[in-house]
Amino acid sequence: MEDKNLKPTEIRTSRVFVLDTNVILHDPNAILSFKGVVVAIPFIVLEELDKFKKENNEKGRNAREAIRLLDDLRKKGHLSEGVKVNSDINTILRVIPNPQKILFSCVTTDIHEVKDNLILQTVHDLMNQGMEVTLVTKDINVRVKADALKIDAEDYTKGKVSYDDYYKGWSRIQMPAVDLKLLSLKDVFSIVDANYEIYSNEFIIAENVDNPNNYRLFRYLGEKKFKEVQNIRLMNTFEAKNVQQLMALDLLMDDNIKLVTLLGPAGTGKTFLALLAGLYKVMHARAYRKLLVARPVIALGADVGYLPGDLQEKLHFWMQPVNDNIEFIYSHLQKTPIHEDEEFDSVRPRKKSKFQDQHHHQDWHVQTHSIVEQLQRKGVLSLEAITYMRGRSIPYQFVLIDEVQNLTPHEVKTIVSRAGEGTKVILAGDPYQIDSPYLDFTSNGLTVTTDRFKSNDIFGGVFLETSERSELAKIAAEIL
Repeated sequence: MEDKNLKPTEIRTSRVFVLDTNVILHDPNAILSFKGVVVAIPFIVLEELDKFKKENNEKGRNAREAIRLLDDLRKKGHLSEGVKVNSDINTILRVIPNPQKILFSCVTTDIHEVKDNLILQTVHDLMNQGMEVTLVTKDINVRVKADALKIDAEDYTKGKVSYDDYYKGWSRIQMPAVDLKLLSLKDVFSIVDANYEIYSNEFIIAENVDNPNNYRLFRYLGEKKFKEVQNIRLMNTFEAKNVQQLMALDLLMDDNIKLVTLLGPAGTGKTFLALLAGLYKVMHARAYRKLLVARPVIALGADVGYLPGDLQEKLHFWMQPVNDNIEFIYSHLQKTPIHEDEEFDSVRPRKKSKFQDQHHHQDWHVQTHSIVEQLQRKGVLSLEAITYMRGRSIPYQFVLIDEVQNLTPHEVKTIVSRAGEGTKVILAGDPYQIDSPYLDFTSNGLTVTTDRFKSNDIFGGVFLETSERSELAKIAAEIL
């Protein structure tokens, strides 16, 4: 055994960061993110990792990976005394036993509160030994409790994106109407080159200074080249309702762009546009073999496992937002007098009878379910849980992952790395509406992936701002 233990006096003079369990579950390599300091892990954190390691999900995998890392470090010396993580970052790892007594805690039966208080007491004891200690936790409530106890605490910020500087995928320039009319591609580059840092597939909205509805849209192709984006009409029925939807459609319809992120609040059309483009690309353009749609199983109520039926029946309820959008697409195709594509027509809803119209509420879900089933039987559409995508290779498919704001960056990496030859991946979600307790606008997988891919030629991202659902939905999004 290589003995690289450090003397206690040497450790006491160092800066100490104590990691909460949620930090390690978020990033199993978190201890490698600190340089030139002591990283301390309390016993209670190891005990919690031991429980999580049995789970067959991302938390379980991260717990197992962290435990393996700790076991490798154990071979270097005694973790209780401190071992060097590696020579490059000059970081020391210590495992700290649980305190014998929690001095500031009231009697409680809440196991989570007991664990939190054990960690806080561990930090408090280290401070009493004269060390400069910071608790690193993604739990906001623990940070509040730490502040009340005059304990320094902070969030784990590795991989976070600045809220003020997140990548929206577009910028605006304003000019008089006459200049807008005469604007050339060369003029656009000159203006942008002098005033902006721009990435491939980023958009420029050139708009009339007096009338923002009078605009022209350009996309940067790299190598000092722009193209002007024109509105398109799919299946003689659908077109963009605003400039950001036009950007999204332009990226979705370009097969050279392999990864697209669509961010924005509810009602902006993210899922609808992705499904529309996917169905068109698979059934009409024949550019992909199948449209694969997946959503993370993070519920506001009971998990998907508590729903009745087999996996496909469970997913029917879970995929209802997808079903709703597909029904909406086909209900509008029904109104088109002449349709150009037999594939679409073969699963197109027939005109309802007067009797069906009188009972439209009941028929609506049946019809939706029927359309989705037909598309699945034809091999056009596949609805899957993200859990079952791990370890697969997915070639020549148009893949939509919805609600990605509820995934960690590592989970997104796991999914995107499944893409095989000829596959296009769309990540969609609302970074303002996150159900995961330890993710926020700046740290979720959707925002982080967008920021990290923004300089890549095969990537394009758009932040959609305008809700197109209804006046009620717009007002609710603003005031509630």
